[in-house]
Amino acid sequence: MSRRLRAARVSLKELAGALGGTVVGRAGAVVTGVSSLEDAGPGDLSWIDGPRAAEQAQTSRASAFLVAAATGLARPQVVVAHPRLAVVEALERFFLLPAPRRGVSRHVSRGRGVRIGPEASIGAFVTLGDRVVIGARVTLYPGVVLGDDVVVGDDSVLHANVAVGEGCRIGARVVVHAGTVIGSDGFGYVLDRGRHRKIPQLGSVVIEDDVELGANVTVDRATFGRTVIGRGTKVDNQVQIAHNVVIGEHTVLAGQVGIAGSTRLGSYVVVGGQAGFSDHLEVGDGVRVAAGSGVVRSVPPGQTLAGSPALPHEQTANALRLLYLRLPGMVDRLRALEARVARLERGPARPPAPAR
Repeated sequence: MSRRLRAARVSLKELAGALGGTVVGRAGAVVTGVSSLEDAGPGDLSWIDGPRAAEQAQTSRASAFLVAAATGLARPQVVVAHPRLAVVEALERFFLLPAPRRGVSRHVSRGRGVRIGPEASIGAFVTLGDRVVIGARVTLYPGVVLGDDVVVGDDSVLHANVAVGEGCRIGARVVVHAGTVIGSDGFGYVLDRGRHRKIPQLGSVVIEDDVELGANVTVDRATFGRTVIGRGTKVDNQVQIAHNVVIGEHTVLAGQVGIAGSTRLGSYVVVGGQAGFSDHLEVGDGVRVAAGSGVVRSVPPGQTLAGSPALPHEQTANALRLLYLRLPGMVDRLRALEARVARLERGPARPPAPAR
C-alpha cells in the first residue's frame, strides 16, 4: 500500500455514507486528513475505541471522531460499528494515493522464459531468474532477486532487496518488506566422523494469498516438500520460520518469534514477540502465546500459554504470584528457622565455671 496521501476534503455526511455510519453533530463539517489522537490537528479525523482513548480525546485537537457510540464531546462524531476498521476504510477510500505504475526498468536482469503480467512495476537492478512468472500489477522494488521458477501472484508487492529462492511460490496480494529472504536453506546437518555434513534442502516455500511479511524475515525452504504460510497470515519483523514449518490461515506472529523445523501452527494463532517453538510440535487453532514464552510441547486448540517452558496462563500466573509475592516472606522464615536449628545444635549455654 502506498504511504502517500492525497489532498482531500471530505464532509462527515459523505464519510458516514461510505462507512455506513451516522453523524452526530454538524454533518457538513469537513475533514482533510486522518491522524492519531496525540498527533491530530485542526481538520484531522481521529478515532475513539475505548475508555483510555475517550480520555485522550478530551485534549486532542482533532476536528471530528469516529466512535462506536456517541460521546459528550462538543465536536462532531461519526458513529460506526468498529472505529479502528473504519479508519482503515476511510484512508483507503479518500486519502491514500495508489502507487504509480512505473513499468519495467531498463536495468532489470532477466533470465530465459520470463513472463511479466500487465501493469507490473519493476525497479532498477532487479534480477529475474529463468522461467520466473510475475502476475498483473506486481510491484518489485529495486534490488529484488527472484530465483529460477519463482511465481509471484497478482497485486503483490516485494520491497527493496527481498530475495526469493528458486522454485518458491508467492500468492496474490502478498506484501513482503525490505530485506526478507524466502527460500533460504533449512538448517539440517548429519554428524559424519566428527564433521557436520549438510543435508541437501530440496523443497520449496509457498506463501499463500494476502500474507504480509515484515522486514528481515527468514522463511527456510523445506528439506523435502514445502514450508507453507497460510492465507491472510501476518508476520512482524525479524521472524525466523524454519524448514517444513506449516502455518495456518490468519495467524499473527510478532517480532523476533522463532519457529523450529517441522512445527505446525493452526489458524488464528496469535504469538507475542520473542516467543520460541521447539521442532515437530502441533499447535492448534486459536492458540495464544504470550511474549517471551518457550513452547516445548504440542498445544491443543484454544489454549492461552505463557512462560518458559510455556504453561496454561493460569498456571504461569499462579507460579509467578508464588515467586514474587510469597517467596520473600518464605526466605525470611527459612533464615529464622536456620538460625533456630543452629542454636539447638549448639545445645544449651553452659554456666560459667566457679571461681577458685
